[in-house]
Amino acid sequence: MRDSHDDATASSDSSEPTRLPADLPTTADVPAATVRTRVTVPLRFGDGYTVTADLVTFHGLVDGQEHVAVVLGEPAADRAPLVRLHSECLTGDVFGSARCDCGPQLREAVERIADRGGVLLYLRQEGRGIGLYNKLDAYALQDQGLDTYEANAALGLPEDARDYTTAAQMLRALGVDTLDLLSNNPDKAAQLRGLGLTVTHHVPTGVFTTAQNVRYLRAKVIHTQHTLPLTELTAG
Repeated sequence: MRDSHDDATASSDSSEPTRLPADLPTTADVPAATVRTRVTVPLRFGDGYTVTADLVTFHGLVDGQEHVAVVLGEPAADRAPLVRLHSECLTGDVFGSARCDCGPQLREAVERIADRGGVLLYLRQEGRGIGLYNKLDAYALQDQGLDTYEANAALGLPEDARDYTTAAQMLRALGVDTLDLLSNNPDKAAQLRGLGLTVTHHVPTGVFTTAQNVRYLRAKVIHTQHTLPLTELTAG
């Protein structure tokens, strides 16, 4: 099921507290990154949607990973760009796994950002930062009844290991200091604000449920306060 949200439903984050985990850098600790390469690439999705994007790579990212910015459209001069931080998901983005909502979120985000103008950051943070093999180990535990967060804990891994310092570096290298954030995850906005960026509005994504991902989506609401409509996340 898809429950689309228009930008008009976006909420202002001005009243939300700035939160930065104690073990993450502050603004003063983050070195500047620079653009390495910018290349135009035509994109085509499985449903036939096409769009032209600029893919941007960087020098100086603090974690040394090969993150990519996908620049889409052209934001209006009087409006902040729409930005999504999308964590890599091989199973969802590439193979169309129904156990998560990552693939549909990626597809939706590209079109919405292209229409509005902004940037999608494709971050190499598979499995909320624990890596592909650990994620598949966690899947095996979920098949035994644990939810996605309980499975990580059972493996001795953090519920969410993602650090968005590199995202802040990438945005600043692209000249973006103020943005509207396309996300249901309050931690993304909190970390970006803690790193000195201005998140003007928190724009919700659509809701993409399958029979196989309802428990996963409910766990995101309960454990990490994702802004998803819990009443709609019932097993079908």
